[in-house]
Amino acid sequence: MKLLFDFLPILLFFAAYKFYDIYVATTVAIVASLLQVGYLWIKHRKVESMHIITLVLVVVLGGATLLLHDETFIKWKPTGVNWLFAAVFFGSLFIGEKTVLERLMGANVELPKQIWSRLTAAWASFFFALGALNIYVAFNFDTDTWVNFKLFGMMGLTIAFVIGQAIYLSRHVQQIPEAVRQESNEER
Repeated sequence: MKLLFDFLPILLFFAAYKFYDIYVATTVAIVASLLQVGYLWIKHRKVESMHIITLVLVVVLGGATLLLHDETFIKWKPTGVNWLFAAVFFGSLFIGEKTVLERLMGANVELPKQIWSRLTAAWASFFFALGALNIYVAFNFDTDTWVNFKLFGMMGLTIAFVIGQAIYLSRHVQQIPEAVRQESNEER
């Protein structure tokens, strides 16, 4: 259910584009992102960084698309999000004691330090490549193709990458005993 909620602005963008045009779809994406973040704040008094980053980029680049009536700006949004995540993941290899992935998953999965670093580098590379691929599709194909790629291509590539990561992880994962996991969760 969370996955559907996370992808709701993209799905609504896609539907609005198919029934109307890129400008209506951009407006729908901005409104859906604002509502999504507002709902999360009201319900949890907390919003994930991914939602904030996406909201800022969709408002800024989507706003520029609407204001200047130029779809180029909204086409840059997926690249901006992916490259920002790539920078954060890559930076976490050098800044701090733990990588981003270790901070996110470390309470549930125990891995050697070098495996956390490899996974983080792989995710950084994936985000960078996905951002570059978005630019290639956005500026070498028509808008219909880009919109389809944005929903199906990027999601499909991400799912395939996650499956590959899961297979890789299964060789290295060391389950944390339940008592230790509960203790760790209670400390948060």
